[in-house]
Amino acid sequence: MTVKLIRNAYEAGLTMTAVLLSWGAALALERAAGLHTDVLVLAVALSLTLASSQRTADTRRRLTALVLLPVTAGASIFLARLIASHYPIGAAVYTAAMALAIWIRRYGPAATKAGTLIALPLVALLVVPGPALPPEAQSGLVTWGWSALIGAMACAAVWLVQGPADHFGPWRPDPAPATPSRRSRLHPRPSTRMALQMAAGIAAAFALGHLLFDDHWPWVVLTAYVAASGNRGRTDVLRKGLERLAGACLGTLLAAGVAAAGVTGHTAVALMFTTLAIALWLRPLNYAYWAAGMTCALSLLLGYFGQDAASLLPTRLEGIAVGAVLAVASAWWLLPVPKRREPGATRPAWT
Repeated sequence: MTVKLIRNAYEAGLTMTAVLLSWGAALALERAAGLHTDVLVLAVALSLTLASSQRTADTRRRLTALVLLPVTAGASIFLARLIASHYPIGAAVYTAAMALAIWIRRYGPAATKAGTLIALPLVALLVVPGPALPPEAQSGLVTWGWSALIGAMACAAVWLVQGPADHFGPWRPDPAPATPSRRSRLHPRPSTRMALQMAAGIAAAFALGHLLFDDHWPWVVLTAYVAASGNRGRTDVLRKGLERLAGACLGTLLAAGVAAAGVTGHTAVALMFTTLAIALWLRPLNYAYWAAGMTCALSLLLGYFGQDAASLLPTRLEGIAVGAVLAVASAWWLLPVPKRREPGATRPAWT
């Protein structure tokens, strides 16, 4: 266990180094170009999620990410505007894009990696979307061009940190187990089943999220996505949903303590990064640690933007609970995936 914790700390250190490098570059860009603070949020979200999926990636994969991620990051801004102005249409497009990112796994490992890159900006969009920000923070949100540039900067930051670590570091992540080359005998295929389950869960999350939680619908959608992603069977989805809910409860208690202490400003930012680092370190032990850290970090972030984050914590827990229930329901009753892993059932490393 000691060796595992040390190794986890090393991997978390690499990820946070890339995150801080991306954040520093975005901060310099924000000041030079007069941009809004949300470029920093986007830079952190993209580099944080990209770091896991690109670990030990070869040059071809990194170049693919350098091309595909900025394009999808820019497109996600248009999608965010669409959701804000025409919610049903934007929700439908978002749902279709997430389902497509899973469905294309049927075409092999390269398509699976491309699907992961497509999904990254869409997940980042849910972290702190424009509608959930205070009114004074919604003006001047990042445009698609700046968003694409932030995507390229996140790729570069991750590459600059992980490239040397892959060659000279003490540890490299264990390679993913090879999936059988034979065609699955399931009909529809596992990738099709998971895509349909994801579409059903996210569509229901968009509908109930907006109905029950108004502008805070992203908490429902994000949980529905996280719990259903990389579906290894009905029990797996149920476990992830419960772990996310348990972690969110713990994170709520932590956030309440931070709010009571009156932490604000630059101190809140430093504490947010510290919380993320600890959550990354403990994440391989149990997903609940990551959920707790993210809940606390997002509370600090919203507090930095001026929201009364403490008052929103109960609402966030309710949204997470609803999203988990929707993910479990779609996994259990809509074309369930057998427990044994089938080709195309790869779980994205960053969910």
